[in-house]
Amino acid sequence: MSTYLRLPVTFVKGEGVWLWDDRGDCYLDALSGIAVCGLGHSHPTLAKALCEQANLLIHTSNLYHIEKQALLAERLVSLSGMDNVFFCNSGAEANEAAIKLARLYGHNKGIELPTIIVMERSFHGRTMATLTATGNRKAQAGFEPLLAGFLRVPYDDLNAVAQIAASNKQVVAVLMETYQGEGGVNFPQINYLQGLRQLCDQNNWLLMLDEVQCGIGRTGKWFAFQHSGIVPDVMTLAKGLGSGVPIGACIARGDAANVFKPGNHASTFGGNPLACTAALTTLDVIEKDHLMENAVSIGDYIRGRFKEKLANWSDVIQIRGQGLMLGIELPVPCGELVKEALKHRLLINVTSEKVVRLLPALIMKQAEAEQVVEIASEIIGKFLESQTEVAIMRDKLGSFH
Repeated sequence: MSTYLRLPVTFVKGEGVWLWDDRGDCYLDALSGIAVCGLGHSHPTLAKALCEQANLLIHTSNLYHIEKQALLAERLVSLSGMDNVFFCNSGAEANEAAIKLARLYGHNKGIELPTIIVMERSFHGRTMATLTATGNRKAQAGFEPLLAGFLRVPYDDLNAVAQIAASNKQVVAVLMETYQGEGGVNFPQINYLQGLRQLCDQNNWLLMLDEVQCGIGRTGKWFAFQHSGIVPDVMTLAKGLGSGVPIGACIARGDAANVFKPGNHASTFGGNPLACTAALTTLDVIEKDHLMENAVSIGDYIRGRFKEKLANWSDVIQIRGQGLMLGIELPVPCGELVKEALKHRLLINVTSEKVVRLLPALIMKQAEAEQVVEIASEIIGKFLESQTEVAIMRDKLGSFH
């Protein structure tokens, strides 16, 4: 179906942070499959593990115990400080599980319409529930009626959440991206998550964090919430967890960990041996090769170099990031930069219309990072120069008339 506006390129081979198209041209990938390929492309350790597992067993279903699934659950619980895991196939499915969990949690407490607080500019998926939770009117348009049971507040506004706490007794949870990706690569104030944790504890709400894009080492820690010193009640993962093999996870602790009972939720493919092998291997490589430390050092380097290269452009609104989750906010819509970068054999993304988004693989080296900065700075500079020229021409025409 015609659901994608694909760029005019077909990739057939990858190695590290590089991709080759069907004509043999080589591209530098600064997007890593939208934060999926954290180990880069065709990582030899991952490829070997997947081949070995495929030769043994790919799928049995959750009618039976799955050894690799249990091992992965234990690993994620240990890394996160949480209690148990439901496995699925994507971030949307993981968030769908979290929403169902919150509703069941509320009904078990006798709440007639369990309500979840969600954020402006958020993105949680494209199923009906996750689309309703998403703070993007453009994505929702045409799919009404959306679901009841959601209240939306501005991101990084603790007072807005506190006001709801004082007036609405149907609320059971807060669902938010720890760091927003699709909404413009946004990061909250340092005490925001701590304040939310306190509000949720005071009101017996679940704090549910969507780490589909920012989790699995991307920000320099296993999970972005670990920068704030709190622990959520529910966390969702996908993208980088399987390094390209589809897998999602909904992780819970405390009361939330005991909400689902047999028959409440399920997934045919969720947590099968192949997907769990991909995730276990991904975690092993990140740990063994110190890739979280690399994400911090390379991310700091990229931000610093962009600030130097774009210093003469005062209309660059902000260069922001944590680890290898990076955004450059410009004053005007800049979607055309994606195609311009492609001409220069660089893969980037523009989100929220005005933010150049970079999500490089965790394995990126400094020399490769420098190439990203050089190419992206050049095309951003030329773009801003053209916008200035257009503005000058408009002023002249205005004066003439």
